Amino acid sequence: MKTKYIFVTGGVTSSLGKGIVSASLGMLLKSRGYKVSILKLDPYFNIDPGTLNPYEHGECFVTKDGAETDLDLGHYERFLSQSTSKENNVTSGLIYKTVIDNERKGNYLGKTVQVIPHITNEIKRRIKILGESERNYDIIITEIGGTVGDIESLPYVESVRQLKWELGKFNGLVIHLTLLPHITVTGEIKTKPTQHSVRNLMENGIQADILVCRTEKHISDNIRKKLALFCNVKPKHVIESIDTKIIYEIPYLLHLQNFDEVVLDHLNLSTHTIPDLKKWKIFIKKYKNPKHETKIALVGKYVSLHDSYKSITEALIHAGTENETYVNIKWIYSEMIKEKNIKKYFKGISGILVAPGFGNRGIEGKILAAKYARENKIPFFGICLGMQIAVIEFARNVLGLKEAESYETNPKTSHPVISLMEKQKKRTHTGGTMRLGNWKCTLVEGSKIYSIYGRKKEIFERHRHRYEFNNNYLEFFSNAGMKAVGVNLETGLVEALELENHIFFLGVQYHPEYQSTVTHPHPLFTNFIQVSIVSKNSSYI
Repeated sequence: MKTKYIFVTGGVTSSLGKGIVSASLGMLLKSRGYKVSILKLDPYFNIDPGTLNPYEHGECFVTKDGAETDLDLGHYERFLSQSTSKENNVTSGLIYKTVIDNERKGNYLGKTVQVIPHITNEIKRRIKILGESERNYDIIITEIGGTVGDIESLPYVESVRQLKWELGKFNGLVIHLTLLPHITVTGEIKTKPTQHSVRNLMENGIQADILVCRTEKHISDNIRKKLALFCNVKPKHVIESIDTKIIYEIPYLLHLQNFDEVVLDHLNLSTHTIPDLKKWKIFIKKYKNPKHETKIALVGKYVSLHDSYKSITEALIHAGTENETYVNIKWIYSEMIKEKNIKKYFKGISGILVAPGFGNRGIEGKILAAKYARENKIPFFGICLGMQIAVIEFARNVLGLKEAESYETNPKTSHPVISLMEKQKKRTHTGGTMRLGNWKCTLVEGSKIYSIYGRKKEIFERHRHRYEFNNNYLEFFSNAGMKAVGVNLETGLVEALELENHIFFLGVQYHPEYQSTVTHPHPLFTNFIQVSIVSKNSSYI
């Protein structure tokens, strides 16, 4: 079957949820038996989001093959329960760099290099890579970042116009996500912003085939008919996307409006297979009807923007639902934690998770959090930098190495218990040069983590770091009760550490949150929440 292409554009305002709608549609089509993949086009000029501050763009998601990508790829993986790759995220920086490199090589045979056709041709080529791959996808969903009318998005809109015409009837479809604002004073839902947005899209040569309308209130049949009339779509092609407390309910709500069926009809594809949403419905029911509650402190430096830790918060939701538990996350800015106020911050907390990060801001607060968890027998989970924090705290307060630090924050420290990886010492560029993607880890038999992973001796997890545990101190740590329980045998890199005689004190150099999905919650998060429920009712708190 010839690959079909769906393009998702946005209008009126950003952050309406194009990524969630794309992921929801992908999940519904996959549940009907179609092979689906999703591509994100980002109009910024960074090659990838790896060098962006999380406050600028939220979390940087890492794929199995080591690509630093937009956080929406995390949604794609969590909804579809399938891996993405470097081919699933394309930025303007990557597009323009490719074109300029080709020009320098003389590949354009002396032609004047322009936005049209050279940039648009490269965009179209990137869009079609997944469809022309050996994976034989039936449908490729392409999400275009930003909103219609943004100057930086114009080459993408033009590329979609060209590609939709080139693909021909039944092979291309445009879904436009827009906003229907509710005016509280008058109690009205206003359609004019959507009309202007669709008109803007039409001025660029694209007719939206389906409207997905983000709204606070349910929309009436009259509003559907009005939008259909002024936006040149059928009333049944106006789909409501109402605000909901849990994003995982969105696919089901869209399905109730026959969203997936409308899409398939437009692409001339069969709708005979009924989507299998059984596991999804069970998840939603368990999420809405928890039997327990646990309070987890998420300690980080970017907590004012929750999207900075998106995969972690979603992994906690997956794990909580698996344990029929509502996970109440307490966001704690690590720079505010001091010896004099630490009890106030962690009062009533059943588990402490120290989040990843870079740089020295807030480091001492994270170290205090790890110490508090260790001394008070509170379940502790350190991820990437969080593991390194646990190492520094243990070295200072148990091994007596008061000068212990990370080489990252103090290259002159007399006890660099966290050191720069050997292969990173000659790096001159920051972008895309960390240890990235899937790496093998061998677990120690008999350890807690070995049991948590179902007694698997070898696991593969995703990484994003430059610094590592300094093996010169390994024997001192082991003798004092902090054991290396996960190691990459090829490099000797310590991947996981756990503390003896503690209910749950675990640090991992990798990022387990990237592999947690609705249907397959990550076992480390699941066990962490399970133990926090026990801890909540124990005498330790």
